[in-house]
Amino acid sequence: MSRVPEPGQGGEPRRWIGDRSRREPERSRKEPERPRRDADRPSRRDADRSRRESERPRREVVTSPRTLAPRHPRYPVTREIDEQTRLGEIYMRSLIRTQFRLALFVCTVLGCVVGGLPLLFLLVPDLRAVRLLGIPLPWAVLAGLIYPAFVAGAWLYVRQAERNERHFAELVDRAR
Repeated sequence: MSRVPEPGQGGEPRRWIGDRSRREPERSRKEPERPRRDADRPSRRDADRSRRESERPRREVVTSPRTLAPRHPRYPVTREIDEQTRLGEIYMRSLIRTQFRLALFVCTVLGCVVGGLPLLFLLVPDLRAVRLLGIPLPWAVLAGLIYPAFVAGAWLYVRQAERNERHFAELVDRAR
């Protein structure tokens, strides 16, 4: 298919061979226009049509005046949060809900571990007879090994809570 040059690039566009029959005869630029004869003058019907077309209002493209308006809200989201508006409440409620779910998850896991150990020792009586450095295994686990589990749970909670806050801050920045 032929490429049509953009306006202002000059040159005539290439045309298909079939287009030649529809094209008007080309005039040389140097050839002066010949004077009109009566046969060449437009008929009354053509004159009426051109008069009606000239009486019609010109078409105009109407665009929205808001195209230049800023695309971000009037107030930043941080201001909404600071002023405790309804939108700010929604943002804060979502952060608090996320942090609460995380806290429930960590507490549930640690509760299952701490509550499950006595159950384990109750259901498996041979573990109660095992001694670790002269101390019965249940006492050693509950007195010494449970605290590293609490520390690991707390470390994971803080790491996830900070990640949630980073995501919240990104969300607030994107909403600007």
